[in-house]
Amino acid sequence: MRPGALLDSHCFSACLGSTGLPSRRGRSAAMAAGAPDAQSRFGQSVKGLLTEKVNACGTDVIALTKQVLKGSRSSELLGQAARNMVLQEDAILHSEDSLRKMAIITTHLQYQQEAIQKNVELSSNLQDQLKHLLK
Repeated sequence: MRPGALLDSHCFSACLGSTGLPSRRGRSAAMAAGAPDAQSRFGQSVKGLLTEKVNACGTDVIALTKQVLKGSRSSELLGQAARNMVLQEDAILHSEDSLRKMAIITTHLQYQQEAIQKNVELSSNLQDQLKHLLK
């Protein structure tokens, strides 16, 4: 309990209702104590409870604000990640297109290599025929 709350726990629970605020029974119990000092202590304890409730609500509002800000930051990060994915997807599609073109070029180069090999074989045959004719 706070230092300003001088009520003992028995009187404290008897004086407060289920809401944490003074109940009729609690007020009459405090009055039954008969001393103005008891009423003063009761008032101080209620003030202390209200202060604690206000502080707790303030803390909850701060926590809620932090969570909302964190949530808005999360959506920004998700948006940025989505944009990055779109950029990566475009890069992947471009790479895939480039690979298809390279495969076509490789096929054409293989055809040209085969044609060159045939021409080399034919030229060697022609050289042999020329040598034979020149003899």
